[in-house]
Parts: sequence; C-alpha cells; structure tokens
Amino acid sequence: MGSRTRTALVGLVASLAVSVLVYHYTGWFVFFVALPFVPLLFRGDDRPPVRECPQCGFSTRDPEYDYCPRDGARLVEH
Repeated sequence: MGSRTRTALVGLVASLAVSVLVYHYTGWFVFFVALPFVPLLFRGDDRPPVRECPQCGFSTRDPEYDYCPRDGARLVEH
C-alpha cells in the first residue's frame, strides 16, 4: 500500500470519526456527506506542469522532454 493510499485512508477514518461525534452531539446528518471530502481540499498538486508542442499538440508532464518527439519543436508550458 502506497503512502498516498495510507494518507487517504487515515483522512477518511478521521473524517468519519469527527462526523460521528458531530452527529452524536448535534444530530446533524449532513456531516456524514461533507466531512469525508475535506482532505481533498488540502491536497497539493505536486505534478510537473503540462508542456505542449505548439505545432502538433503533443503534450507531456515528463520533465525529460524539452522538444517534441514528432517534429522537434520546443515544448511550451501551459
């Protein structure tokens, strides 16, 4: 199991635990739906930016590519 999966599971369990406590003390059922998605709000995008060929539309996130493998044009970041 990867670290991202473990983090997601811990976040889900913690959210559900908070949801149960809020429901127990207030009776608000909506937290069972809303709180499991809270960890998604704090997720960072650590992927490299998309770079695209201005001539043929080839796109990649791989930092190894500086030029388009199809026509040799320099990739532009979008």
